[in-house]
Amino acid sequence: MKKLPLLLLAVILLIACQKHTQRYFAESAEIETLKSGIKAYETGDWDKWKSHFADTAKVFVNSTKPMTIEKRLEDLKAMTSAMSAYGFNHDKEYIEMVLDKEDETWVYYWAVHLGTFAANNKELAIPVHLAVQFIDGKIVEEHIYFDGTAMNSEFATIANAEVEAEVETEVSED
Repeated sequence: MKKLPLLLLAVILLIACQKHTQRYFAESAEIETLKSGIKAYETGDWDKWKSHFADTAKVFVNSTKPMTIEKRLEDLKAMTSAMSAYGFNHDKEYIEMVLDKEDETWVYYWAVHLGTFAANNKELAIPVHLAVQFIDGKIVEEHIYFDGTAMNSEFATIANAEVEAEVETEVSED
């Protein structure tokens, strides 16, 4: 009779452990959607890239203020048009899906973005983190984090060189 409470406790613990909900996933439809979106970005297939987002999706790029998908697309097109090559290092990427405590579906992506500027052949490697929320298979919120210091500096250097070249051309024409 003295062992009955211990046996009951053991059964309760066993049942409690079996009801544990899986929260972390290495494979899911959402992960495949994000991978497809990354591939569309890397190939410049902007219609396919945009198709992964809900119409009301919000994108946060190193900011607490959201932008629309249209604005993000405009920014991506401007950035990639200045590059002769760009994309992620897929050999060292990490991706997982998480069901958080509110049962929201998030996919987290860590990788290094590689880019080569067309104007001067300068190469940059920038670590990037994406936190992407999905509802009904569509991206409804995306947070993009990276240190843009080197990239912004390179864009400024290229812009300054273009202005200097334009000034030199005007001076030589006079």
